[in-house]
Amino acid sequence: MFLGIDIGTTAIKLGVVQENELLYTSDLPLKTYGDDRIKFQKGDELLAALTAGILAIPAWMRQQIAIISFSTAMHSLMPDDGKKQIFLWSDLQAASAIDRFKQTNLAIRFYEISGTPIHAMSPFAKLLYFQETKQYPAEIHWYGIKELVMQHFTGKPFIDYATASATGLFDLREKQWSKEILNYLGIKATQLAPLADTTQTFEMLPEIRTLFDFSHEIQVVIGASDGTLAAYASYYSTGRTASLTIGTSAAVRQITKKIQLDQKKQNFCYYLKEDLLVSGAPSNNGGIVLAWAAEQVSADPAVFYETLPDLLTDTTPGANNLRFWPYLNGERAPYWSNEIKGGFYDLTLQHTRADMVRSVIEGMLLNIRQLVELVAEGEELSVSGGFFQTAALGKLAADIFGTPCYYAPQNEPIFGLYYLLEQPEQRIEENQAFLPDPVERDTYKQIASNYFV
Repeated sequence: MFLGIDIGTTAIKLGVVQENELLYTSDLPLKTYGDDRIKFQKGDELLAALTAGILAIPAWMRQQIAIISFSTAMHSLMPDDGKKQIFLWSDLQAASAIDRFKQTNLAIRFYEISGTPIHAMSPFAKLLYFQETKQYPAEIHWYGIKELVMQHFTGKPFIDYATASATGLFDLREKQWSKEILNYLGIKATQLAPLADTTQTFEMLPEIRTLFDFSHEIQVVIGASDGTLAAYASYYSTGRTASLTIGTSAAVRQITKKIQLDQKKQNFCYYLKEDLLVSGAPSNNGGIVLAWAAEQVSADPAVFYETLPDLLTDTTPGANNLRFWPYLNGERAPYWSNEIKGGFYDLTLQHTRADMVRSVIEGMLLNIRQLVELVAEGEELSVSGGFFQTAALGKLAADIFGTPCYYAPQNEPIFGLYYLLEQPEQRIEENQAFLPDPVERDTYKQIASNYFV
């Protein structure tokens, strides 16, 4: 049996897989601390939740686990000062420092080296800020979630290439920490974790093996990052290299064999395994925008999602010329700005509540359309996330993107880990398909041409 552990920023998910079947799964919530600017988790709480989650797996199942592997959230940074305070991608302490750095000639240079967008989310930005403010000792070690769990399970704080390539500190071509970037920050490579390929195997500490009643033969595989693994899982289950996930946030990703970077719009490009990379673009504004609309715009939040299919039937594409910019949470690609704001445009007395709700949905999807065009233009999409469990929303997405969208239920990073390590026979399943209507596709193409102006 295989145990995959996906440590995200809101929860830890565990999954036991055998012969391509998920036998056991559980979700363990994680608490985030801080305020509008500072966002962190406590490493001791994370490890305690993870321990409880593994112990909850039936003992007979734990004894048959041969491999354990980890998917972790990207862009985390933990100063190794004993507090185990993990700053998350959503931490914005570095916003001013990275805005100043963007004005220098090195910004594009470092983006080209690392494949990581120049933004406050990255460990590069956080280190830039911490170095400027001298909050930590000069020789301190800098780790993240992956290093924390590897240290706990193996005694060695390694980081994999995939997670490292999202730090802004990693040379994507040389597969090592960038001397040029570290020199600029005044950081030594020895202050960061040793690097390992995503399939590298480690021995588990005897005391950890005993605690969980694991087999003596169990192996720890370091794994990769959640975004790259979600893309790989979608590819493995649908055969399509391009994927879109809409959860609270959203991301379009493309499996590729070549480094693909756009200096202006700054898509990311991260390592996955020896012959594959994942290029993509993330949005802060996915399902969180619909949740806002449910509470602030809809007549009855309790039935908001149930009524959306009828609302879309009763309204017309373009929401009677009402536009909505979905930037309620700042935005990453393609703007990379914490200051950009959302709002309704061209609102008149003639517009109804239904027009407003429809424009919110259209605005969110038209923004994601820009990301599709950036990394997967003209390609069919493998789609996942709760958004696509409502068929009317999936159909609207296909119309707005102008391409077929195929629902991929096995998009979880846990399956990405399993496919990466076990390489089972690829079984392409034709799941629910959302096909664009030619007339509405052309209508939205016209709407998209001047929507965000």
